[in-house]
Amino acid sequence: MSAPVVNCPTCDTKVVWSEASPFRPFCSERCKLIDLGDWAAENHRIAGKPDLNAELGEEYLAELEEELMGKDNQFFK
Repeated sequence: MSAPVVNCPTCDTKVVWSEASPFRPFCSERCKLIDLGDWAAENHRIAGKPDLNAELGEEYLAELEEELMGKDNQFFK
């Protein structure tokens, strides 16, 4: 069984995924550092939740608090 071959994320060079390629999935330390620099400069991002409008958040919390206060809840008394 042969080791899988992947493309370097930085330069697309073919890289054998084995102990013979110490920088895998990158082809070299240079490509690894370029990628690290892109993450540090925030050129790469992991998708997350969009920022909520602060006013909308406050309105929602006020409505939620009123709803919970209307119920017989000992926590708010």
